[in-house]
Amino acid sequence: MTLPSGHPPVTPSQVGVLLVNLGTPDAPEPRAVRRYLKQFLSDRRVVEIPALLWQPILRGIILTTRPRKSAHAYAQVWTDAGSPLAAVTQAQAASLQTMLGPDIRVAHAMRYGEPAIGSALDVLMSAGCRRILVAPLYPQYCAATTATVVDAVGAHLATLRWQPTLRYLPPYHDDPAYIAALAASVRAQLATLDFAPDVLLASFHGMPERTLHLGDPYHCHCQKTARLLSETLGRPVEVAFQSRFGRAKWLEPATDARLEALGREGKSVAVVAPGFSADCLETLEELAIRGREQFIAAGGQKFAYLPCLNDSGDGMTMLENLVRRELSGWL
Repeated sequence: MTLPSGHPPVTPSQVGVLLVNLGTPDAPEPRAVRRYLKQFLSDRRVVEIPALLWQPILRGIILTTRPRKSAHAYAQVWTDAGSPLAAVTQAQAASLQTMLGPDIRVAHAMRYGEPAIGSALDVLMSAGCRRILVAPLYPQYCAATTATVVDAVGAHLATLRWQPTLRYLPPYHDDPAYIAALAASVRAQLATLDFAPDVLLASFHGMPERTLHLGDPYHCHCQKTARLLSETLGRPVEVAFQSRFGRAKWLEPATDARLEALGREGKSVAVVAPGFSADCLETLEELAIRGREQFIAAGGQKFAYLPCLNDSGDGMTMLENLVRRELSGWL
């Protein structure tokens, strides 16, 4: 294309893909954890208590006592590459970039922490991306995860004069590609164990029970994922919910209580976390370390945690298929 004399340079138009995960502190230190928790727990979709009641509790008790404890937990899973969640999400973006090729620009962002969603959108737009697929890496839809990504994108768009055209990756809790990737991963990992687990336990992140009654589909999505995984594997898959917080009634059964019960019953168990697209504090510390300790302390013997899809071959093939489908008509 020939531009008129004196016309400013024009960046060739591209299609962008933005992978978004929850977030992580910058370091396994109380100050960094406090900064992260303040942002995370101030989101009105994450904690639905009125701000006038919640903020004094958050700033007074929680941000005073919890960062040190959480920093200790993060330190147990921190790697040379930093936070597992950040490292895996970055690796997923790099792998997807290779798979999609140079005509598509891939970036990643964290809903809480860095790189921020707004900054990542600016990078894509600076590269000429006028059409962007935002891909929240949450298989099961939840207002406290998927919806808050949409909120953050919308808030940043409100600051822009020239806005890109957007699409969002829909929840993929029952997508055949996702179920097939999960099943292949579970089969492969079970084959490496020196025992055949009596129970395959699918642990999903918990939510207050009231969210179910208010119409959030998350609980139903988790149950359907587990049912489809069970049908594909040809074996029962139990469902439990982890990471309870506060005094409210949460979705049940609770993962920690179920692991203790299985330990007392002398059952062997393998735990998988289908709601997490990347291993993180909740899987590596809460399940693989504390979950194992709770199970053993209750009398259990054989325990295995099966890692998430992460940037594995099965996981990346699934993600590529989902993204290419949602980019249909743009390429």
